[in-house]
Amino acid sequence: MRRGSSVGVILLLALGLVATPSYAQVSGGASPGARDRGTRLEQNYPNPFNPETRIPFELDESLFADGTPVKVTIRIYNILGQPIATPIALNHTEKPGAPVDQLVYTVPGRHEAHWDGRYQRTGQEVPSGQYYVQLTVEARERVRHTMPVTVAK
Repeated sequence: MRRGSSVGVILLLALGLVATPSYAQVSGGASPGARDRGTRLEQNYPNPFNPETRIPFELDESLFADGTPVKVTIRIYNILGQPIATPIALNHTEKPGAPVDQLVYTVPGRHEAHWDGRYQRTGQEVPSGQYYVQLTVEARERVRHTMPVTVAK
């Protein structure tokens, strides 16, 4: 059965009916874990995970050089590129536990977000499969990093 669904997905991809997010499309070409303009998205852990995972990211001091806070967004996407969840901040200085959706950071360093492996709208657990976490940092320039996340049940 798995072979049949794999062949189906490959055919859909070949026909251009399904678009899989890629690093070149979503992150502007940055490879996972690469430092780009003062930000770094690290691999989530555990990966694969069940039922929850942590998403570490780093904000360099250079982002805060002019004293302006930095807006950060983290979103989880399915393989079709549809947003399905927004993780919560674990160690945010002012709003721990708040969704990382345009959350303002005033302190550089290593930060973490947490995803419980659920759809944001329904609260249901997502099925096993490949998902993508996207970190967007708006400082002087918008920076995006994307990395695959695997849910194993």
